[in-house]
Amino acid sequence: MMLHLIESQQFTKEIILKLFNRADELRTNKFNLFAGKVLATLFYEPSTRTRLSFEAAMLKLGGQVITTENAKEFSSASKGESIEDTIRIVGTYADCIVLRHYEDGASKKASLISNVPIINAGDGKGQHPTQALLDIYTIFRELGRINNIKIAIVGDLSHGRTVRSLSYVLGKYEGIELIFVSPPHLTIGLDIKEYLDKHNISWREETDLDKILPEIDIVYLTRIQKERMSSIEYFDAKGKYVLNERNLFLLKPTSRVMHPLPHVEEIDLSVEIEKNDPRIAYFRQAENGLYIRMAILEMVLLENEKIN
Repeated sequence: MMLHLIESQQFTKEIILKLFNRADELRTNKFNLFAGKVLATLFYEPSTRTRLSFEAAMLKLGGQVITTENAKEFSSASKGESIEDTIRIVGTYADCIVLRHYEDGASKKASLISNVPIINAGDGKGQHPTQALLDIYTIFRELGRINNIKIAIVGDLSHGRTVRSLSYVLGKYEGIELIFVSPPHLTIGLDIKEYLDKHNISWREETDLDKILPEIDIVYLTRIQKERMSSIEYFDAKGKYVLNERNLFLLKPTSRVMHPLPHVEEIDLSVEIEKNDPRIAYFRQAENGLYIRMAILEMVLLENEKIN
């Protein structure tokens, strides 16, 4: 039973498959399940895809949405109100809260006080579980499998919550090989390495992107998160790893390029290539987020109805 969705470790392989199947159904059929239900999207950090896809998902399921896209500035948080008090109040207006926050662990803190389901839409450098689920869903749709794949995860691996959440989910599958490519000061955390070792997931660290491109099935690019580091750290990493027309040809025809978006200098491809090269999957990846989040909302809301 999933009353709140806080971290990727909550997903079992059975839950993941169930959500995949439901997302496929929701992609082709309309279901007016949640008339009279209200979703609150409470975002203390900027978002385009996550916030709008959750809101679109709730609307497509027949519900309604109340929202704030910059709660840090345009809510009572600017007056000093605690996250606990905000959650108590918003929970009286909505049947579910999707929360994005700049502090690690904020969603866990909110879930301990909330009377309605909390869905973590990203908390600091912590986790982003719904992104991980749509990433795995995209891999499955693009490759037709999740087991026995080689994935390069590239960029800011120190601050990337999407990378952390994806690693936790991949730890549930067999035959996974991860290659972490990052600047020396932005490597993946020791806790993730220990988790992967515990679950017998093969991993290694590399510094040369071009060297590993021919051997991988998925290249998962991430941006350098300027807002989470000093200017010196940022300029030491900026532009270090870029996928462009020069090295795109190194990828196998069956490989796929993914990115949680937004992308900045780490992808330098023309719109024509993005539209016509089947290896470019990140816009399909973003679209998949709508259907996966519809399935997640349905699961969480229906589970909570059972106990209320």
